[in-house]
Amino acid sequence: MPKTMSAMVLTGHGGPEKLVYYNDFPVPQPGAHDVLIEVSACGLNNTDIKVREAQYAVDFDPNSDLDETSAAASIAATNGETGLSFPRIQGADIVGRIAAVGNKVSQDRVGERVLVDFSIYHAKDTDGSPRMDLSNVDYIGHGADGGFADYVVVPALNAHKIQRNIPDAELATFGCATLTAEHMLSRVSAKSGDKILITGAGGGVGSAAIQLARARGAIPYAVTSRGKEEQILSLGAEACICRQDFTDQSGGFDKDAFLVAVTEATRSNRSVDVVIDQVGGSMFHGLLQALRPDGHYISAGTISGYTPRINLHTVYMAFLNIHGSSQGQPEDFARIVDYIEAGKIGPTLGGIFPLSQLHHAQKTFQAKNYVGNIVVVPDAKWKEFGEPDARR
Repeated sequence: MPKTMSAMVLTGHGGPEKLVYYNDFPVPQPGAHDVLIEVSACGLNNTDIKVREAQYAVDFDPNSDLDETSAAASIAATNGETGLSFPRIQGADIVGRIAAVGNKVSQDRVGERVLVDFSIYHAKDTDGSPRMDLSNVDYIGHGADGGFADYVVVPALNAHKIQRNIPDAELATFGCATLTAEHMLSRVSAKSGDKILITGAGGGVGSAAIQLARARGAIPYAVTSRGKEEQILSLGAEACICRQDFTDQSGGFDKDAFLVAVTEATRSNRSVDVVIDQVGGSMFHGLLQALRPDGHYISAGTISGYTPRINLHTVYMAFLNIHGSSQGQPEDFARIVDYIEAGKIGPTLGGIFPLSQLHHAQKTFQAKNYVGNIVVVPDAKWKEFGEPDARR
């Protein structure tokens, strides 16, 4: 094994300049219950950028006189502690091959191609197996180094063998976004026949939710940008609701036009069973009004803002259920692996970049002019994808 590797290292909170590319970063060593993975591809996520910019203002009170930027922070557990320290290698959606194992892991695993469950499950069940404790969970790329490097160490239980013949870069589009979407559907007990309205449908979570809803027999309706309809429909959306039909260039939101569009798409008024939301902001109240009585709204993102106004009459007089969600349980990830192997869900690759051009990759990621997810590959493997300035 080499002693050093290439890695994109987060050196502190701030702009893209805080991500520094090294060619001589130490190769990590696996602990007793770990595996060392030679990374072949790693997907990007909103969380990578929000953590770098310290955008998680979890404790901010919108009714206070404080500037919300003063409350910004990295992701923290509910006790206020954070697993983040610098330098840190980010990157949660890891695909690669096991190159070495700890002394408590079978040598038979060396050579396996794996997709990594990015969650760090500190809590354990009575039998010692990991579980998600909402007050005691972290993730690879935040509480431990991640996959924006040639090599990464992860717990052996988090490395899931994949046998289906999917290219590594496409396999890396599963992971954080897919687990988030599956856990959201699980939390609201989405079932066959449910009408599910999905915002941000062109992104990683939204595009995954469309496929995962179909895998459950539910009927997904997608809110997305014009120009993406054909790809979104090919993923399984029943209909597309174009964002430009109810928003203007300044970000203004026409709630009445939005509700008309939802009614036309679903062919009935206030009939949505579940809203899967990554947007928030001014759209929030309109999403609640699209729900049937006793319907479920669930959020795992705030692309358009995290301090929306709300009319509580809408909530309690319609018996609405409001949920928050992040990451997922080990059993959620196991279901995703089963879906992948059975061909029930497929990859949605929005673009590929060499790791050394992560700054450019994140800029493209934030522009959202694609469907699915953006992936980076180690520069040593980039020759498989063409010239270093190629885009796919």
